[in-house]
Amino acid sequence: MIHPASTTHRQLSAEDLEKAGVGPDMIRISVGLESIDDILWDIEQALEKSAR
Repeated sequence: MIHPASTTHRQLSAEDLEKAGVGPDMIRISVGLESIDDILWDIEQALEKSAR
């Protein structure tokens, strides 16, 4: 999971980010060939920890 605006696209201006469709609240999730239940559990767990 990454935040493109501050990682892979950090060199772009706010205008260029908007043109590229990369918003400040966008999070990119890359998953493998896992069960959907495992993926959803991982996301739920991460969101719970980030809310603390």
